[in-house]
Amino acid sequence: MAQTVKDMMMAARDGLVELSPQEAQARLEADDAVFVDVRDGLEVKSSGTLPGAVVASRGMLEFFLDPAMPMHDARLKSGKTVIFYCASGGRSALSSKTARDMGYDDVAHIAGGFGAWAGEGRPVDSGVGR
Repeated sequence: MAQTVKDMMMAARDGLVELSPQEAQARLEADDAVFVDVRDGLEVKSSGTLPGAVVASRGMLEFFLDPAMPMHDARLKSGKTVIFYCASGGRSALSSKTARDMGYDDVAHIAGGFGAWAGEGRPVDSGVGR
């Protein structure tokens, strides 16, 4: 039987570390994590990102994660926790599973995504193009 998106998201959340925006901000301030924005370009352009985030749309994520690919971002293999976020948490959960499938052990995502982060008045970087 074919899986639905709901099935895939439930499987992705199995064992996934979900951080509240407050917990994520503490990790940002401690500088012990790399944040990855997996939203598409229009979303990022219209709302900004978390400060210092790697912008890697979900459609290109595997190319950013794989060290053998030219698009790989070395910050993702820095030894820091990789924390994904999207608009509300679905795509970031799926992205976290992809990263785990590709050998990343220390991953998490922000519950409620960028919407929850920005909705609580947390810092947003309007600069794009990292």
